[in-house]
Amino acid sequence: MGANLFANFGEAVAMILFGIGFTNLMLQKNLIKKIIGLNIMDSAIYLFLAEKGYIAGRTAPIVVDGIQSVEAYINPVPSGLVLTGIVVSVSVTALMLSLTIRLYRRYHTLDLDEISALLKKEGK
Repeated sequence: MGANLFANFGEAVAMILFGIGFTNLMLQKNLIKKIIGLNIMDSAIYLFLAEKGYIAGRTAPIVVDGIQSVEAYINPVPSGLVLTGIVVSVSVTALMLSLTIRLYRRYHTLDLDEISALLKKEGK
């Protein structure tokens, strides 16, 4: 058990981080804390992809010194997915923060229960 955990340490850390982020996302009432939880989950996924794409003893897929053998390089797909995911998560975070600012300006709170109660009062 211990040897497998040590061999898959990065994946285990990624799963723990994902669990922390998911728990934070589900249990927190504050919108900023929910956004932080979502960002922790994003980072866990990027770590997991990077761990899966890494092969010990290989280098980044950039041809240097004329070495074109596939066995000399890591798989570039997980790296590309991580870079794309980072760009998307930054955009989503910016959108969430801007909407959170608008909600705060309107309701003067970031607590979802209070916002829900105020919305029910407005609906009557």
